Amino acid sequence: MMMMGNTFGSGMASVFFLWAAVQQFFPNHLKIAIKECLISSIQQFTFVQRLSDRFVTFFSPYVEIKISQYDGYQYNHAFASIETYLGEKATDKAKHLRASQVKESKDLVLKRDDTRTRDEYKGVNVWWEIETDSEGYRTYKLTFHRRSRDIVTDSYMKHIFEEGKLIDAKNKKMKLYTNNPSSSWGPNKTALWRCIDFEHPASFDTLAMDSKKKEEILNDLAAFSNGKEYYKKIGKAWKRGYLLHGPPGTGKSTMIAAMANLLNYSIYDVELTAIKDNSELRKLLIGTASKSIIVIEDIDCSLDLTGQRSIKKKTKKNERFLMSWKKDKEKDKEVKEDNKSFVTLSGLLNFIDGIWSACGQERIIVFTTNHMAKLDPALIRRGRMDMHIELSYCTFEAFKILAKNYLDLDTHPMYTKIESLLKETKIAPADVAENLMKKKSEIDADGSLNDLIDALEGKNTQKATVDESSEKHGIKRFNPFRNLF
Repeated sequence: MMMMGNTFGSGMASVFFLWAAVQQFFPNHLKIAIKECLISSIQQFTFVQRLSDRFVTFFSPYVEIKISQYDGYQYNHAFASIETYLGEKATDKAKHLRASQVKESKDLVLKRDDTRTRDEYKGVNVWWEIETDSEGYRTYKLTFHRRSRDIVTDSYMKHIFEEGKLIDAKNKKMKLYTNNPSSSWGPNKTALWRCIDFEHPASFDTLAMDSKKKEEILNDLAAFSNGKEYYKKIGKAWKRGYLLHGPPGTGKSTMIAAMANLLNYSIYDVELTAIKDNSELRKLLIGTASKSIIVIEDIDCSLDLTGQRSIKKKTKKNERFLMSWKKDKEKDKEVKEDNKSFVTLSGLLNFIDGIWSACGQERIIVFTTNHMAKLDPALIRRGRMDMHIELSYCTFEAFKILAKNYLDLDTHPMYTKIESLLKETKIAPADVAENLMKKKSEIDADGSLNDLIDALEGKNTQKATVDESSEKHGIKRFNPFRNLF
């Protein structure tokens, strides 16, 4: 208590001494301002510290500008430009450095990792400092002399943003993102996504599909990427939806990779089952960057968002079946209750084309499914999924592309037989590619084509056997939902 009393007395004595000095040497308008500052400081418990801060601020010739990492819900791109610019500055005088190694390179890449950095622009000295608050939010603080305010605010800041964008564009690497569970987002709720470099080699040149369909997709993507003014003119958010549907192994994931490589977009792979509710889904959407592809693969398997939203009961038999089916569903729910996601169809629809979907620019949303009939019509209607792309079984034209990719063949005597077999056989492009893969140190075109012919003939034999057995025994596949709708 004695120590506290001495501190308080000393503080008060200092205040009165300062006030006497103010009364003697300062003009009236400054006296009034300083008096108000002193009174406000005295009213606070930590008045001595506040008083000193106010005096420093009042008499300091320096100006501060703060640029936060997040502006409300959205990531502040000015912050990103500053971080890129400062990170690329010369490292020869920096005391703290960050080292990273690019794949397939033996050299280390060094970047500044100082919390404080001095910069010079047109003879003006400025100081940058990175601050992190208790919740993990980061803010850049720029300090400069007030006589340089016009140069800094008008010219230097524009220089920083432009240089940062140029550096970022030069060093840009496509990324593949996936969402973290919300429990891993951290105290500031900003670690929404984790990523790796995207290095998939897929391209439309090597994509095995009908040439007319491929050209249609390429034209659509080109129109979208160059359509900023057009979308603004018609009053629509600059985004487009693609639904890729077809059997497994028909190239849906490869198509997404080819789209990303064509447009130089990063990919956000959304795992819906890791999202608790619609609010989290919205935060993830806000956390995506422009010039990106947002992907939900196998959407028919992701959540209970498929099928009709109401089931009509027609007969007592159907009612009994439905009761049994519902009980099984309830049991499954009990088992999965702890990890249940409450993302709804409505929330997903808003994610695709609601008001919040317009918070970014130049985004493509892609759904993939093996069973299009399972999806709710509201989810895939035109305007949400603008382009429906069916990726089906391998055709002869698709086979020729694969043969060129894998065997470097334009034609071969076996092509006639393969064309005939492909007309009769349903085989996925992935299965065709597997048969064409090089199995020795050198490419054996004849051996690979023979393997493919054997596989096609085997599928035909298997299909014929199944059909014959079904016809002989009068077997029809049981569909419990046949009479429900």
